[in-house]
Amino acid sequence: MGKLAEIDVAEQLIAGARRGEESACSRIYAALAPATYGLIYRLVGRRAVAEDLFQETLMTMFERLDAFRGEAPLGAWVRQIALSKCLMYLRSPWHRARLDVGAWTEDELAALSPWTAAAPSAESVDLERALASLAPTARAIVWLFEVEGYSHQEIARAFGRTESFSKSQLARAHKRLRERLEPHDERQPCTPL
Repeated sequence: MGKLAEIDVAEQLIAGARRGEESACSRIYAALAPATYGLIYRLVGRRAVAEDLFQETLMTMFERLDAFRGEAPLGAWVRQIALSKCLMYLRSPWHRARLDVGAWTEDELAALSPWTAAAPSAESVDLERALASLAPTARAIVWLFEVEGYSHQEIARAFGRTESFSKSQLARAHKRLRERLEPHDERQPCTPL
């Protein structure tokens, strides 16, 4: 699965989808669905929420396909729609009021991604748990910066904040991730007698 922003879809498929051809819509869905869901899931951290936002994102994409100008790959346009939906969710006062940080169920951890056939490795489960331990905003910033390649300026603009906000959130998140992922040696250091 590649980065969503790099997924390009042939113009004839887009034209077919604009005309309502079911086969073209299905092929576009198949090309974009895994990476779109993966991005959304990593940003919001909850499977049920990710599934809802994924559905909203693709519905919006198909509803607004006539507005797609083709200046960038279709995946980049869909990434912007997905990011917008995720940020609206993360900024929601209703969501923040009921937020229970880090309370993933074992079922959610076991089903880290429904788009991968292989069982997750121990390292990926550790990373998922470490990411889950971060506050939603910090998790989103880490993912956008480290994986999606957004700059601090782009992240700041997306969150309606300053670049220093993005940089400080990323630095704190990196510290927490290091604390969580670095091995903790229980042995006492040798001391000279």
